[in-house]
Amino acid sequence: MIASLGSLLNQHEIGQLAWECAQNAGDFLKNERPRNINIDTKSSGSDLVSEMDRGAEALIVDLITASRPNDSILGEEGSNRIGTSGVRWIIDPLDGTVNYLFGIPLWGVSIAVEVDGVVEVGVIAIPETNKSYVGIAGVGSFCVSGESLAELNVRRGSQIHNSLLATGFGYSPVRRGLQADVVASVLPQIADIRRSGCAVVDLCWLASGFIDGYFEIGLNPWDYSAGVLIVSLAGGRVEAPIDDDLGNLLISSTPEIFEELNQILIAAGAHDLLIKESQIL
Repeated sequence: MIASLGSLLNQHEIGQLAWECAQNAGDFLKNERPRNINIDTKSSGSDLVSEMDRGAEALIVDLITASRPNDSILGEEGSNRIGTSGVRWIIDPLDGTVNYLFGIPLWGVSIAVEVDGVVEVGVIAIPETNKSYVGIAGVGSFCVSGESLAELNVRRGSQIHNSLLATGFGYSPVRRGLQADVVASVLPQIADIRRSGCAVVDLCWLASGFIDGYFEIGLNPWDYSAGVLIVSLAGGRVEAPIDDDLGNLLISSTPEIFEELNQILIAAGAHDLLIKESQIL
């Protein structure tokens, strides 16, 4: 039985460092963000978020390279390096950038550690909620709130007609329109849909049992690598894209509804969405 955060992180040699990377980047983003951002002004709106995003990634990379200079790194903001250790860090310094820009507290930092091609550690920090999520292969996934440590489990026993799902939308107006069509087709067959605006939040909600499933197309490895591990260790089922194959749909849910959800998404055209988008464009 895992009794404390320290004992959990010590279950993997990289657990403590992954935790420090997520927490330090989260503290930076939370504490250094101006309280009042004029989103109508280019220099203080999206440009500021990009600056914070890059700053958080640089902080994470510095922490990694100081301790593990031979590791590979794949970062959203371009901090890509090839190492020789067989370990690759997959980092999203700020997921949910629009939420962050508008002051909505649903944004996070995602750190995944891959060893010989398999993700073994995932840490997601959601700073504004004072919660973090940790997954370690062979051990389990946990929610950390202050000194409290709670093992995560997906909700069991739900059926597709009473399931609560989450999804996300891309930035392209064409893609958003097509995604809206998918939602319109799916919605009558389930209980309801939620939209947090942050992939890592959706995955943590699924692992926590708050929702029954989450699907989205066009995600990158840094968006989902840590969250997929956390969901899987919490008993969820996930079908995720492989590295740069962004044409695949990420589907994650409780085991009971996965197959039926997948069939509904196939019928709704979710798997073919990027093909439809390319034909329109």
